[in-house]
Amino acid sequence: MRSYPVHIHDRQKDAHYLIQVPADQYILEAAEAQGIQLPFACRNGACTTCAVRIRRGSLYQPEAMGISRELKEQGYGLLCVGYARSELWVETQDEDEVYELQFGRYFGQGRVRAGIPIDDE
Repeated sequence: MRSYPVHIHDRQKDAHYLIQVPADQYILEAAEAQGIQLPFACRNGACTTCAVRIRRGSLYQPEAMGISRELKEQGYGLLCVGYARSELWVETQDEDEVYELQFGRYFGQGRVRAGIPIDDE
């Protein structure tokens, strides 16, 4: 089975890791098997806790429902359901930052009633 080197910068811990990841194994799972603890929550690709920014390389993530196609196109990925497809450089992200990028246009505009923002003044 082919494997790829994956370089991970964990921004929260200011730590750098280099792991070998088999092509048929999720990156998060491979990191844990090599003793590296990275952020995660659902392990199903449905949230943004394990989100990374892809700096270089190719990440295959057909099950990543937690991020939109637009964010994927901007270079974001989820390690819990991501497979390396080349040598890969990624950087962990703050979950709230990614959530805001994805959903910020819907929130932060005040209370909503029947789909219409309400002015609280």
